[in-house]
Amino acid sequence: MSSLCSFLHSVCQLVKVLMAPAITVTKQIYRSSAVILSGTVIVAVMTFTSAGFSGGGHNALAAYAETSGGEPETEDVKEEEEIAVLTEARIQLHLTNAESLRSGQLLAGDTLEKGLQQKEAARKERLAVTERTREEIRQVEEEKKRQAEKEAARQAAVVYYSDQDYEVLTRIVEAEAGGCDTKGRILVANVVLNRVKSKEFPNTITDVVYQKSQFSPVFDGRLRTCRVSEKTVEAVNRALEGEDYSQGALYFMNRKHSRSRNVSWFDGSLTFLFQHEKHEFFK
Repeated sequence: MSSLCSFLHSVCQLVKVLMAPAITVTKQIYRSSAVILSGTVIVAVMTFTSAGFSGGGHNALAAYAETSGGEPETEDVKEEEEIAVLTEARIQLHLTNAESLRSGQLLAGDTLEKGLQQKEAARKERLAVTERTREEIRQVEEEKKRQAEKEAARQAAVVYYSDQDYEVLTRIVEAEAGGCDTKGRILVANVVLNRVKSKEFPNTITDVVYQKSQFSPVFDGRLRTCRVSEKTVEAVNRALEGEDYSQGALYFMNRKHSRSRNVSWFDGSLTFLFQHEKHEFFK
C-alpha cells in the first residue's frame, strides 16, 4: 500500500511540473494530462491490487496452512495414526499367532508326552501281567512237582499216608522224642509205622496215634501244642523212607515218667528189646 501512495505522489508531482505557469496549458493538454493521470492511476491500482491479491492469496493460503493445519495436516495425522494402529494390530496378531503357535506346540507336546506315558504304562502293565502269569505258572508247576514228589514218596514209603497222617506222625515224634537225638526220633516213628503194618493195630497213622490210652501226648494235649522242628521232620522222612532201628518194636516207654502200673504191665506182658537214651523198646 505504501508503494502505491509513493507512486501516485510522484505522478502528481509530474503533473504539477507540467502545469507550471511557464507552460501554457491548453484544454487539449489538460485533457491529455488528465487521461494520462487517470490511466496511470488505474494501471497502478490494478498492478498493486493484482500484486496484493496474489501476495494476499499466497499469504492467506500459507496462514491457513500454518494456523488451522488445514485438512492436509489432519489427513497426515490420521494416516499416521492408522499406520500406527495397523502396525500395532500386526504386532498383536503376530504375538497372538506366536502365542497360539507356542500354546499349540505345548499342547501337542503335552498330548504326545501323555500318549507316551500311557503307552509306557500300558507296556509296564502288560509286562507285569506277563510276569504275574509266569510266576503263577511257575508256582503251579512247582506245586505240581511237589505233589508229584510227595506222591512218589508216599508210594515208596513203608506205609501209605495222607497229609493228615504225615502231620500227626511229625507231632507225635516231636511230643515223645523232641529232646532225643535223630536216632531216638526215628525209633519213635518206627514204632508207629510198625503198628500200622501190624494186624493188631489200626491201619493208618492217625488211627494208631489216636487209639485210646496208647500215647500220653494225645490225652495231655502236648500233641496239639508242640512245635515240630526241622530235625523231627528229617527223622520222620527217613523213617518213612525205610530207615529202621526198631527191631520190630511195637511199644516204648520212659520208665521215669510212666505210671507204676504201666511199668508193671510193660515188664510183665512184653518182651524187652533194647534201650536208647531215655526210652526202652518192647515187642
